[in-house]
Amino acid sequence: MKRTRFGSRDRLSRDAAELQRLANGLSESGGKLEDAYWEAQLAEAVDSLLKNGGEDDINIALDRLFEANPRAHDELADMVESRAETHRLDVDGQHWEVMLFAAPVLAWSRFSIAACQLPKSSLQALAVQLGAHVFGGQAKVALADFLFSPDQLPRSFCDTWQLTRELGEAALAGKHLAVDGSQLPETNRFLSDVRYLIGAIAVPRGNALFRWNEKDGGKEDSLKEWIKQGSPSLEPLLTGCAWQPLLPDAYHAACRNADRASRPYSAKASIAFLQTTLGLMPDAIRAVIGPCYDRRLEEYRVGLGPKDGEAVYHGIVWPLLGGDDENADIAGEIEAALRETGVKEVRFLDHHFPMEFCDDCGAPMFPNIDGELVHAEMPEQPAATSQHLH
Repeated sequence: MKRTRFGSRDRLSRDAAELQRLANGLSESGGKLEDAYWEAQLAEAVDSLLKNGGEDDINIALDRLFEANPRAHDELADMVESRAETHRLDVDGQHWEVMLFAAPVLAWSRFSIAACQLPKSSLQALAVQLGAHVFGGQAKVALADFLFSPDQLPRSFCDTWQLTRELGEAALAGKHLAVDGSQLPETNRFLSDVRYLIGAIAVPRGNALFRWNEKDGGKEDSLKEWIKQGSPSLEPLLTGCAWQPLLPDAYHAACRNADRASRPYSAKASIAFLQTTLGLMPDAIRAVIGPCYDRRLEEYRVGLGPKDGEAVYHGIVWPLLGGDDENADIAGEIEAALRETGVKEVRFLDHHFPMEFCDDCGAPMFPNIDGELVHAEMPEQPAATSQHLH
């Protein structure tokens, strides 16, 4: 997945240097035929490294290109993602294309958001609905039997490559993939987070991957039907949560889309949290936005509290994602998301705040109206209400 990278001082291996050479060649190509030449060589080099666990070589090449040739960096990142999330299989003379996919679900809760094993009935129902409304008519679908948190997704390109193959074989065998949940990392708890269904499809080579690749299909219709038909199977997994399914897509694209959609969703969740927990209505909330820097601008933090006081009750972290930089109007995006929830008082502080965290609990510090980073603290005796999450 493309991420903001810092330069690496690691020694450049022969394999990493070859990746750089091929990516540079592709970035300088002047036509489709030359593109195909470079792409074939780059794909072969990437496949070899993914198969043999060459994660370090891939990351070193990406780090070097990020600074030296951003266009070549993007070409290499696209190729690595593509080769990690796709596979080709030949079975009984039939050629199959395999693609790893993710179906993200945005969720928030005052309690905990489940990351859990999927019951067999839910697993089968979700696979049927994905096959009917998201993927092409010839697709065979296999799911991993776990609802993943971001902390539990594959850690590397090589891990993703391996999962693609395991799920692809399961799809062709008409099975789902059993996951040992006890071996997965613990899930960090946040008010708002993303959960993922992970699976793979196998389609006969040359056939449509998605429903919207077919003449009578469209993305809006697919999402609408997926929400309508998939929600009854998702609901028991997300008890006590408000949640919103996103459009399933190829694995890396779906994760990027979920990262981007989770930022305004987090703002919506935070305002709803203050309203349901404290009875603090959106028009009584003040939002203070401040940019936070390390070596460069890393994220914006938003302190939320009553507009008639100085307290910060809660906060939002709005990280920069691929394509974001100091020239993008991120503050405007945050303000628009907050105003959409009903917040009327939004202040932007043009400071260079440090990336400060609480020494005791590790929580991020948020800006207050006086231009200071403070610990968000809920009132000791909130006037809790009995409103439902929606």
